[in-house]
Amino acid sequence: MSNAEATASSGNPEAARLRALLEPSVQANRLYLEDVAIVPGSHRVVHVVVDLPQEETGGVSLDVIADISKVLSDVLDNDPGDDGRPYDLEVSSPGVGRPLTEPRHWHRAKGRMVKVNVLQGENVTGRIQSVDDAGVTIIPEVAVKKGMKPKQGDPIKLPFDRIRNGKVEIEFSHLSEDGLEPEHNGPSEEA
Repeated sequence: MSNAEATASSGNPEAARLRALLEPSVQANRLYLEDVAIVPGSHRVVHVVVDLPQEETGGVSLDVIADISKVLSDVLDNDPGDDGRPYDLEVSSPGVGRPLTEPRHWHRAKGRMVKVNVLQGENVTGRIQSVDDAGVTIIPEVAVKKGMKPKQGDPIKLPFDRIRNGKVEIEFSHLSEDGLEPEHNGPSEEA
C-alpha cells in the first residue's frame, strides 16, 4: 500500500484506536463518526468523517465542523497513546457523492431524489418516501415525453437485500431550499 492511500480504520490498528478515542466526543456532540483514516508520512493527517444522526436530514454545517474540529483536536492533544509526532486533523462530512450502502445512509437521504442499483431488477430513480428496518420505499419518477416533467409512479418497496447501492441525484431546485452546499468539507486545523 502506497503512502498516498489513506488507511481506513478497518485495516489499521492505529486508526481503530483513534476511532475508539474520538467516538465518545463525536457522539456527545450529537454526531455520528463515519470514518477515521490516517494518511501516513512525516506529517500525518488524521482524517475524520462525521455525519448527522440517521434521523436528521440535511448536511453537517461548516459551523458544526469547526466546533467538532476543536473538540477532537483537544482530545488528540491529550491522547495518552500518542507518540508525539506532528499531525494535521481534517474533519469533513461525507458529501452528497457518498454511495448509499447502509441503512443509516438511506435514513439520512430521506426525501432526496436517488438512483438505486437494484439486484436482479430494473434500476429505479425516484424520491425516498420512507425507510424502515426491512428496506426503502421509493416514489419512482416515470419518464414521459422529452421536455416534460416526469410524473410520479406508485411507491415501490425495495428490501435492503435487493439493493446494491444508491446515489443521491443532485437537484438544483432543491439545493436553494435547504441551503445545502454540494460538498461540506470543514476547515482542516493545524494541531
